[in-house]
Amino acid sequence: MSPAGPDPAPVAGLAALLVYIALERAYELAISAAHARRMIAAGAVEHGRSHFPLFVVLHALWPLALIAEVLVGGARAGPVWPAWLVLLAAAQVLRFGAIAALGERWTARVIARPGEPLVRRGPYRLFRHPNYLAVTAELIAAPMLFGAWRTAIGATLLNLVALAIRVRVEERALGITSRPDAR
Repeated sequence: MSPAGPDPAPVAGLAALLVYIALERAYELAISAAHARRMIAAGAVEHGRSHFPLFVVLHALWPLALIAEVLVGGARAGPVWPAWLVLLAAAQVLRFGAIAALGERWTARVIARPGEPLVRRGPYRLFRHPNYLAVTAELIAAPMLFGAWRTAIGATLLNLVALAIRVRVEERALGITSRPDAR
């Protein structure tokens, strides 16, 4: 941070990114709620409700940590920031591909209808959990755009803890075995 205050370019970029992420998350939560209502009305069951607050805490603290590290901690983008921007954009494409592939079955929570077959289209042909891969990439790439490596590490570690629980719950709910070929 300079004596006159933070550099306006990173601050404007950070503000634009955070507005985009807030709008994206609000849109996703609205879609998730609508899908959840329809799925539950059709006989689906929510699983692992107790771990969901970990994700709420993560996604509430992550932007605050990013703001603090950039504005107060003086984090600044390095010369490879364009690579982080490409990774962030790729994460968004992967996330939207996962949501589109799941269609009405996509929710922010683990909600599954007993006996329903697994989705095997879109990015699910290549990855077992593409949406989680996208979120993890985003939690790393967005802070690194601004050189906020502490936020990237902290958010990623908390995300990995939450995902360790979430993936087990989700795979149990979907009837997925632990065999690598059991997709």
